[in-house]
Amino acid sequence: MTLDDKICYCFHVTRRKLVNWARHNAPKVASQLAMCGGAGTGCGWCVPFLKQIFKQYEASKCAPCAAPPDDAIDELTAEEYAALRADYVQAGRGTPPAANEPGA
Repeated sequence: MTLDDKICYCFHVTRRKLVNWARHNAPKVASQLAMCGGAGTGCGWCVPFLKQIFKQYEASKCAPCAAPPDDAIDELTAEEYAALRADYVQAGRGTPPAANEPGA
């Protein structure tokens, strides 16, 4: 996924916004990324990806002392990510805000 791809479809938060927010606000835990536009507080699909972004942020602060980040987020295309999220919601595993159903 690129920096301009959406990570949180519920609240339309891009990866770039999350990365920049982390850089400027120095979160201590991954859950603090929710303060960036509400990411992760809708259907819950993006929470594992927010954790990956947090790990990448942590690794960027101190490359020699941080565990290598999971790069699954980098291996997905935006289309694959959107399709997986749609499957997640359709399976009843999360409920997005009404205006943000899969495909919206």
